[in-house]
Amino acid sequence: QVQLVESGGGLVQAGGSLRLSCAASGSIFSIGAMGWYRQAPGKQRELVATITSGGSTNFGASVRGRFTISRDNAKKTVYLQMNSLKPEDTAVYYCNANILIGPLSNRSDYWGQGTQVTVSS
Repeated sequence: QVQLVESGGGLVQAGGSLRLSCAASGSIFSIGAMGWYRQAPGKQRELVATITSGGSTNFGASVRGRFTISRDNAKKTVYLQMNSLKPEDTAVYYCNANILIGPLSNRSDYWGQGTQVTVSS
């Protein structure tokens, strides 16, 4: 079994910063891309940022220049540093990882349980 456990969400004022972490554990052979998605009430889940195992990154247009993503492969952990937060960043943030559980298995996407980020104006 594979688990993704997020931490670091909370309440922050506009202009502030938060750092999210997501640690993968369980039967893991290798991890490919990892990333963060978010879903606000009444809206579809959207891309925030992704990072490949080699460190290449991709960001959603609304967060580019304000958020950074990084990972520690040894710790099987991905981080999201969120700066200059805006009320419209309020959402549940979900961690995602593309994981191979064995050398002959297929890669599968796994999701964390989500962590709430609330930005007050």
